[in-house]
Amino acid sequence: MDPVVLFVLLGGAVVLLLTVGAPMRPIRLVGNLAVKLVIGLLLLFLVNASGSWTGMHIPINPITASITGVLGVPGVVLLVAVKQFLL
Repeated sequence: MDPVVLFVLLGGAVVLLLTVGAPMRPIRLVGNLAVKLVIGLLLLFLVNASGSWTGMHIPINPITASITGVLGVPGVVLLVAVKQFLL
């Protein structure tokens, strides 16, 4: 795509958002979910890094990151318990 066309499209989108206004609640919700997902990824990375000594490995994928991001530390404990007792 030509850079001029790209800049015109981006400029048009900015003007459209400034005139119409972006709904802030959905954007804030998506931002909060993205932050929680990243925190979940970091928690899973820390569990896998510390679990390398004991042989504990929890796969990092969108499902496990979502569980960890939404539930936090209890979600990590839940995933470790499922890994140990069920799998």
